[in-house]
Amino acid sequence: MNAPTTIEERTEKLQGLGCKRKRVEDARFTQGKGNYVDDIKLPEMLFGDFVRSPYGHARILSINTDAAKAVPGVVAVLTAEDLKPLNLHYMPTLAGDVQAVLADEKVLFQNQEVAFVIATDRYAAADAIELVEVDYEALPPVVDPFKALEPDAPVLREDIKDKTEGAHGPRKHHNHIFTWEVGDAEGTAKALSTAEVTAKEMIVYQRVHPCPLETCGCVASMDKINGKLTVWGTFQAPHAVRTIASLLSNIPEHNIRIVSPDIGGGFGNKVGVYPGYICAIVASIVTGKPVKWIEDRIENLSTTAFARDYHMAGEISATKDGRITALKCHVIGDHGAFDACADPTKFPAGFFNICTGSYDIPTAHVVVDGVYTNKAPGGVAYRCSFRVTEASYFIERMVDVLALKLGMDPAELRRKNFIRAEQFPYTSALGWEYDSGDYETAFAKALETVDYTGLRAEQAANREAFARGETRKLMGVGLAFFTEIVGAGPVKNCDILGVGMFDSCEIRIHPTGSAIARLGTISQGQGHATTYAQILASEIGIPADQITVEEGDTDTAPYGLGTYGSRSTPVAGAAAAMVGRKIRAKAQMIAAYLLEVHEDDLEWDVDRFQVKGTPERFKTMTDIAFAAYNQAVPGIEPGLEAVSYYDPPNMTYPFGAYVCVVEIDVDTGVTDVRRFYALDDCGTRINPMIIEGQVHGGLTEALAIAMGQEITYDELGNVKGASLMDFYLPTAVETPFWETDHTVTPSPHHPIGAKGVGESPNVGGVSAFSNAVIDAFAHLGLTHSQMPHDHWRVWKTAKDLGLTG
Repeated sequence: MNAPTTIEERTEKLQGLGCKRKRVEDARFTQGKGNYVDDIKLPEMLFGDFVRSPYGHARILSINTDAAKAVPGVVAVLTAEDLKPLNLHYMPTLAGDVQAVLADEKVLFQNQEVAFVIATDRYAAADAIELVEVDYEALPPVVDPFKALEPDAPVLREDIKDKTEGAHGPRKHHNHIFTWEVGDAEGTAKALSTAEVTAKEMIVYQRVHPCPLETCGCVASMDKINGKLTVWGTFQAPHAVRTIASLLSNIPEHNIRIVSPDIGGGFGNKVGVYPGYICAIVASIVTGKPVKWIEDRIENLSTTAFARDYHMAGEISATKDGRITALKCHVIGDHGAFDACADPTKFPAGFFNICTGSYDIPTAHVVVDGVYTNKAPGGVAYRCSFRVTEASYFIERMVDVLALKLGMDPAELRRKNFIRAEQFPYTSALGWEYDSGDYETAFAKALETVDYTGLRAEQAANREAFARGETRKLMGVGLAFFTEIVGAGPVKNCDILGVGMFDSCEIRIHPTGSAIARLGTISQGQGHATTYAQILASEIGIPADQITVEEGDTDTAPYGLGTYGSRSTPVAGAAAAMVGRKIRAKAQMIAAYLLEVHEDDLEWDVDRFQVKGTPERFKTMTDIAFAAYNQAVPGIEPGLEAVSYYDPPNMTYPFGAYVCVVEIDVDTGVTDVRRFYALDDCGTRINPMIIEGQVHGGLTEALAIAMGQEITYDELGNVKGASLMDFYLPTAVETPFWETDHTVTPSPHHPIGAKGVGESPNVGGVSAFSNAVIDAFAHLGLTHSQMPHDHWRVWKTAKDLGLTG
């Protein structure tokens, strides 16, 4: 077969940026050849399992492990008393708090870890945990964050009850964690008090859970001969886990190897450090044998990091013609028993101050109070970037509430208040600098595509038919226009436990022209091995199928802060582009030597350097790679390798326009999604096919959250919905057809203009679904209905409005 010669043929062979390249990862997954944590089997491996508390709040009076230790196969049973000499009964959280590894004196949420059984097989461990005798004294639980702040509320965290200062400033109550405030309080109050129109709403974003297909787990193996600890685990940030493990264990960091093999979904659930990891490491150090811990589904849903649980009191003001003048929000954030949120150190409420959304709001003020309750800790970015979904849901609901108050079409209100294209870069009232955007163009395309005017006319006809008794279904049209903030982040803004949130890429070009690239991120299904290779292919002129991408092994990958919050493309993808440019710069010098010209006389053309004006004289990257290893080039060291640590100058700000059309049967509460249109602008599009897959997945999670997902607790602190019998995960049957579209507004500061898209559909989708359901009843005066909009709640809304038979 002849080598490609034209620019088009050579570009197609590269399969670089913009190419619909098939995912290279899929071959092993579809053939059952994935390598997950539970697939790891080591000689003499032991198994760990937890004794967990049946109470939401109780004092531990005694623990008797004798019967458990007598079970054949049981090697040891660890309690807090065993960890205290090692100073490991508490561990630091990513939010600057401490969390009990094994309950010490008190349990603070149902299914909290109390003891860790180590046995030669899982069955022996499972038998033994039933025989550990724990004597509890039940205490009154608090599962309502507002009640937790009442003066006579029980003291939950007795270990810090006398501390008046937390990691983020003063504590004003024994169950209070922090107050985070941003914006102009005085200016906002003045604008609200003098406004022509104001609207208020209490908006609750319920507690949900990422619920990845693969639960959390690890295998820890301590080699006492060489002093090296190896931990395989479901880690979204392997290097951060290694640093934390070193700080906890005092093992030198270079003697700790963290490996993230294939990960069956993360969605934020696998960012933090869990007691199972610590106990498995301790058990391996003590026994000298590998120890595996894998949680079951109920443990995952009831004890690992939740998401959301934000109670947002909002007030918005506007002129009579719909120009928004101010926005105010006070949030009560339920953090559970420990503050284990995975947020950057300086942002205890994450990036919630993106809550002005896509709108040019002159003044705003936000206060967030974090609160302890008798629930599992967490607060992760469940397919969003650090509380951005809560912020986006808040502003998109508030805009709809304001539109109803003004008697204005919600599309017109949004259009009237958009940040205009000529205003970018735009600094919001709450301090973020939006990099680029063309909101009006995207919104106009969305409305035209769905025939928004026709939909509203059809809805008006539907309401008339309903009033005449000709139909029992109501039609709702939900709009959402979101701006997300992703790409954490600039070291000047973002760190975790003092480690700046840069990221990295290292590449080695082999003499034969193939390459291996290693990055500090780790894929959980995003297709990194495919897309990173495409970025590099366009930068260095080597076909993507000749570039191998490796992640997740701290012994080989350069230090990076991992994958979450849609930071892979904005940060690690940028590092890949920058390292490719380093390679190309050296390659240009080698090519100049080979072609006997000055390097300024060369120009880059897809996969080669050619002499300006005489393109028939060229050297391909394959030629240059071989020469780098077999020819002595004066002034240039041999080889073709480079590494880049990328600290972005700013976040990136993808945006999108979503339209959801639903039909609701008022007699059953059943909601049918008739149409869902999603337009995303993620800047430069690396692989349109992977983007579409990411959007489909994110929208399905948005459907789940808006229409059914919820982790609730009864008054005794018992978890309700901690199994897949109760926690809603849509199947192909419930999932509607997704209609996707796009515009392209590149980020001006990203090397390839990419912004990230993995989180966007969840951020925008939840608001669109919720707005559509509420819009169906809006003509009857309904301004709010709490998520999730399951059949029962929707039917109850219809009943309360007198619509049912």
